[in-house]
Amino acid sequence: MSDASYTPPAVWKWDSESGGQFANINRPTAGATHDKELPKGKHPMQLYSLGTPNGVKVTIMLEELLALGHEGAEYDAHLVRITKGEQFSSGFVDINPNSKIPALVDHSTNPPIRVFESGSILLYLAEKFSAFLPHTPEQRTETLNWLFWQMGAAPFLGGGFGHFYAYAPEKYEYPINRYTMEVKRQLDVLDRQLAEHPFIAGREYTIADMAIWPWYGAVLKNEAYNAAEFIEAHTYKNVNRWVDEIGERPAVQRGAMVNRAWGDPAKQLHERHDATDFELRTQDKIGESSDE
Repeated sequence: MSDASYTPPAVWKWDSESGGQFANINRPTAGATHDKELPKGKHPMQLYSLGTPNGVKVTIMLEELLALGHEGAEYDAHLVRITKGEQFSSGFVDINPNSKIPALVDHSTNPPIRVFESGSILLYLAEKFSAFLPHTPEQRTETLNWLFWQMGAAPFLGGGFGHFYAYAPEKYEYPINRYTMEVKRQLDVLDRQLAEHPFIAGREYTIADMAIWPWYGAVLKNEAYNAAEFIEAHTYKNVNRWVDEIGERPAVQRGAMVNRAWGDPAKQLHERHDATDFELRTQDKIGESSDE
């Protein structure tokens, strides 16, 4: 059925067979679908995630904190296989009622604190460790401006453009045009900002960079949606400069590997429980098949 001939019914009814890729994990209700406790490792921070852009934000932050010497940021990263519905387990729903990755539990407090939504996790960790969030009101607010910009922009980039361009079962011109226009506008916003500043929020590397880089870097480098040519990624010179510079940071490279279950086996670390795992437990070394 083409979009031009579709007339919405008086009352919408869920069709579990429609929706294209990932439709099997989408439903119009919340809550757990099965009982299962979450695993718990030895470190203060317990992360339950997948190496999507939202998950990578948090693992980059944790690796950057460890690189600064914050021992309290040591963490276990448990893989949540969203295509298998593991985000709907009773244990996961207890820490994130929205059933989306990433979700974090800080066991250094009594009682432990749950944190969900990637932006909230970044802000929580920045405040807990007094790192990557400027202290002056002007600079702090500018950083938060861009953090929340990303949280609001991501649904257009991923759920809008990414869905209709790459994942929808049929290609429709109107939504692809609509969301492509918005994504290019967002890239122009970033390009203009980065023409005047080395980092997103100014002269300092902050949680705003960590939030934005996994999404827009993946698109420009053709690692998401295979759309770099379509959106003329090469024309955003300042964003590309920034993407390359952030990508050279060792903590960013480590963070991008954690909970990754696809692509180059040498860059997949399904679960991270110790710093040595980057050398000893990547998929090319342990020889296990990918889960996603």
